[in-house]
Amino acid sequence: MLPSIARVALRSSPSRLASIRFYSEGATGAPRPGGEKSADSFTKREKAQEDLYVRQVEAQKLKALRDALKKQREHLDDIEAHLDELEKK
Repeated sequence: MLPSIARVALRSSPSRLASIRFYSEGATGAPRPGGEKSADSFTKREKAQEDLYVRQVEAQKLKALRDALKKQREHLDDIEAHLDELEKK
């Protein structure tokens, strides 16, 4: 039996039927009912891959911050050396 929305669409215009999509439960990417207890090996592998990706992105951000900090320290050292030079004169 067709859902009521499909029956209305069929009565009004057959061409509108092409734009109607039917989704089954769970096919929308929503979390599974039952949470972690119902996780299968695919779900566990997918979560592990997502966690690895997040760790890699965070490591890249941390490296960029450390590089920026190092560059800033070098700049401050140059400024201090220049000020010391000026004080000696």
